[in-house]
Amino acid sequence: MAAIKAQFETRRQAEMAIERMVQEHHVDRKAITVTAAGQANTTGTERAGSDAAAGADNEASARTQGPRDDAPLAGAVLVTVAYDNADTEAVARDAFAEFAAKEIVD
Repeated sequence: MAAIKAQFETRRQAEMAIERMVQEHHVDRKAITVTAAGQANTTGTERAGSDAAAGADNEASARTQGPRDDAPLAGAVLVTVAYDNADTEAVARDAFAEFAAKEIVD
């Protein structure tokens, strides 16, 4: 079985790529792994999603005055997809590209 890997700057980008593959293209969730690209725990290199500031129309803005400062921004998020056919590889490549993956490696 072969694998394709990509790094994402935010956890949100990685999660969106995974959900695209699983929900729309029925890639088996067990074929996908998510880890830190380096040794340290990380949510990516940039704040996004729940780590970013709440918007003015967001209920959470009443409790949050700005971006959280406790997110471990220690490097990229690595997503690996194991595949045994060209269709799954193509789906992974498309999802990686759609959600701005960096350093796609076979």
